[in-house]
Amino acid sequence: MVDNGRMTSAPRVVLAPDKFKGSLTAPEVAAALARGIRAVVPAADVHTVPVADGGDGTVDAFVAAGWQRMRLTAPGPTGQPVRTSYAVRGRTAVVELAAVTGLALLPGGHPDPLGANTFGLGVVIGHALDAGAGEIVLGLGGSASTDGGAGMLRALGARLLDAEGDELPPGSAELARVAALDTGALCERVGSARFTLACDVDNPLLGPRGAVAVYAPQKGADREQRVALEAALTAWAAVAGPEFADAPGAGAAGGTGFAALAVLGARMRSGIDIVLDLLDFADRVSGADLVVTGEGALDEQSLHGKAPIGVRTAAGRTPVVAAVGRCLLSPRRLREAGFAGAYALTDIEPDPARCIAEAAALLERVGARIAEDRLA
Repeated sequence: MVDNGRMTSAPRVVLAPDKFKGSLTAPEVAAALARGIRAVVPAADVHTVPVADGGDGTVDAFVAAGWQRMRLTAPGPTGQPVRTSYAVRGRTAVVELAAVTGLALLPGGHPDPLGANTFGLGVVIGHALDAGAGEIVLGLGGSASTDGGAGMLRALGARLLDAEGDELPPGSAELARVAALDTGALCERVGSARFTLACDVDNPLLGPRGAVAVYAPQKGADREQRVALEAALTAWAAVAGPEFADAPGAGAAGGTGFAALAVLGARMRSGIDIVLDLLDFADRVSGADLVVTGEGALDEQSLHGKAPIGVRTAAGRTPVVAAVGRCLLSPRRLREAGFAGAYALTDIEPDPARCIAEAAALLERVGARIAEDRLA
């Protein structure tokens, strides 16, 4: 409660930031902000609810909320074994593509646009199914491959056949020769499990806004390779489910969205929306005096399905401020988006390199400023 601009009882604060990419995980961001707030208002009732939008850091957010982490070794984007994990509560499993076949897991950081695949993602999904999961939430984002999700399906038992009935070797380019898809063993493995895609992009599989045109260059594909990949995905779509090729989100994660929609019967939801639902955010924010969200950069893109705007919307009438690396929105645009304010690391330290290197210490100072302005 506030009397003449001052709290009359211990304020309840909910910290719901996303990661600061390349610097801190969402739990680390929340912890730093909490230290800063408590340094100014020791009695503050601070609740940390780190969030994610389905990309890297999604599993960490759920583990921080009390879900169980399940660890395993699975093939990485080019087949090398990687240590990975997923999160479980009851019969629901949250699987993060970036944690097993993501760009950050390419050996030596070297891209392999024609060879990288999602087989390891299917291995993780299969592990969750074998452990009893009946609902799989699949976080898409940060993919190293453009295989249309074919590797994922192979790991779950699907067979991709050429015109002679022989099974195709792995690799995105090989999809150009696909003539049939055998899902018998896959259907037996998957059973009645339900799949939900946590995703914040609406790209189709093919064409100028598709998986290849928009995202393959980020994965190291040159012009010739992009032509080959587009041809491969076109052939793959014709076999696996042409009616799903234009579906919003089919192009997500190198076309993994397409395979999940067409073959696994998945439904697509906004990444941040489903994460907030599964984290019971509405209950956690009830009665709060202030919500603090944030990410590395708050800009126009943040207002279109990213974590901060999702938190802002879910918070309802509770005031929300953003703690960010840098803020590229004007004060007027912030107000229009419903934020009560924004606190940027660059307001304290203008050097971006130092902001990244000293993010935790700077976020503590940001937390203290928020407490001084909003809680003290």
